[in-house]
Amino acid sequence: MARIKRFRGSTLFAGMISAPMVMPDVITGLSMLLLIIQVQIFLQGSEWLQHLYFDRGFFTIFLGHTTLCMAYITVVIRSRLVELDQSLEEAAMDLGARPLKIFFVITLPLIAPAIASGFLLGITLSLDDLVITSFLSGPGSSTLPQVIFSKIKLGLDPQMNVLATILIGIIGTLVIIVNYWMMRQATKRNREAAEAYRQEKLAAEKAN
Repeated sequence: MARIKRFRGSTLFAGMISAPMVMPDVITGLSMLLLIIQVQIFLQGSEWLQHLYFDRGFFTIFLGHTTLCMAYITVVIRSRLVELDQSLEEAAMDLGARPLKIFFVITLPLIAPAIASGFLLGITLSLDDLVITSFLSGPGSSTLPQVIFSKIKLGLDPQMNVLATILIGIIGTLVIIVNYWMMRQATKRNREAAEAYRQEKLAAEKAN
């Protein structure tokens, strides 16, 4: 969508991607629960697909969290792709580079900060979600937010304080690591750009 500006059904497709962002979690969770129930009924009634039947559990939670987080991650990465200078890829194609190499050598490093940001945002949203998980979880498939919520309802528990501290430490460490990596990548790109400019300037001086 970032490269193909307009196509038939692009508005509908964009709306479907961003729908989980604006839809209440209760509606999203209920809609996915009804969909999963219909899929389960279909699989049970099918002679050929009965082996694909699944109960509610971590798999359905994974589907729900993926649906929720993918909308936010798509917006983050798409905004970076829109700003990406396509002349860099076109120059690489003019020099004979194959599309796969262009993606891994040029495109992927340029959008890597957006991917890292989307990854951290997805983890945060997944750890924070309680409503959708409550709809999609089954027996013996409680997530960490559900455990914390159930413990807090019974009263304050020192173990929850320790657990919250550990979570903050893990998320903080991930943020620091990603920021450090992004800063190193930016420094590397600036150094390479400066070296390329210097080489170009030297070549121009020799030509004169």
